[in-house]
Amino acid sequence: MPKDKRKTIVHRDRVVTIFPYAKGFKPPTIKKCRDAIENTKKEVHFDALAEFFPPIPPPSCEDDWLAMYNEPGQTFREFTEGTPWLSSRKRRYTQQKFVSKGVDIPSKYPDGVICLLPIGDFDSSNMHPKFEVLAAYTKAYIGLPVTILPSVDLEFDEKTSCAYWSGLGKGYSGNVLDEESAELQRNYTKRTKLNARFDRATGTWQLCVDTVLDKLRSILPKNALCLVALTMTDLYCDDTDLFVAGMSAGNRGVAVFSFARYDPALTFSTEFWYEMYYSKAITVKERKKLMLQRSCRLLVHEIGHLLGLDHCIWFQCCMNGSGHLAEDFSQPMSLCPVDLHKLQALCGFDILKRYSELLAFYKKHGFKEEQDWVTSRVTHITKGK
Repeated sequence: MPKDKRKTIVHRDRVVTIFPYAKGFKPPTIKKCRDAIENTKKEVHFDALAEFFPPIPPPSCEDDWLAMYNEPGQTFREFTEGTPWLSSRKRRYTQQKFVSKGVDIPSKYPDGVICLLPIGDFDSSNMHPKFEVLAAYTKAYIGLPVTILPSVDLEFDEKTSCAYWSGLGKGYSGNVLDEESAELQRNYTKRTKLNARFDRATGTWQLCVDTVLDKLRSILPKNALCLVALTMTDLYCDDTDLFVAGMSAGNRGVAVFSFARYDPALTFSTEFWYEMYYSKAITVKERKKLMLQRSCRLLVHEIGHLLGLDHCIWFQCCMNGSGHLAEDFSQPMSLCPVDLHKLQALCGFDILKRYSELLAFYKKHGFKEEQDWVTSRVTHITKGK
């Protein structure tokens, strides 16, 4: 029998179990965290930051991210020196207007937008987040323009266990996007078989991400900084997967993600991908709020990856890695100082203006914890000034 390396400790008056980190991983020291921020104005006081940005807790489960992966961490300097978005050369696969003398994405790619694409049925359940709300949050959080593309229908054939990208959603007519090529228009509407699996006993479907990503590459608009497809259909990658939340092809600027497992009223089997259980214990209001909150966090986390931000090891942060849903749901919506500095350099926003827009969003949608955090953070910043 292998030795059980779990440890039990008392943390904040409660007993918790911690697991060892992945082989080779060492939590960053305070100095390394401070150096990773690289605030050129030398105004970072670490003791004050600790109030808002706690360190990542040690793994509490063998499936936690840092129990499985030796993450090296990405400092601000490593990001700025490596990102193609800030290069004097146009980013590969980007077809839009490029200004080499620009200092950030808005000035280098003045026509650039983040594209969101609805795939499949979003109308059968009133629980799913509205795309207009997701777009508003993404714009406030990332600081770049966001557009919603015309939706695409999915067709499922139970007799053959085949799934298809079947063209434009119901009620849409006209060109897919103004001024796009005829080839893109054809690819967007062309019926295309997608790899999938189907369980006849439960009537449950999963789409394989590979063929979806291939399809997305063929319809990438010229002005897209990235294209993120969103669906309520469950996803998988390999046959051994229970599920995947999604997958991106970052070098090509496309990704697909599912909100199927973000519904707090659902519990999923840890053995069979097609088994799930529904609970009425949660109220409709709380269910909608949690669904939106989780979806918003997933979306901006993954767009962060598409823009070149790696997983964060410096603080508790929206860019932390997660090895399972419970760990994902426990992570904050806020960015730590390291990743906020990266995103500001990339997108050129004013930090206080960004916080103001996020505060308005959190108030509107009842995200009390996030509202209080942003309020306290803004007060701290303005008093410091």
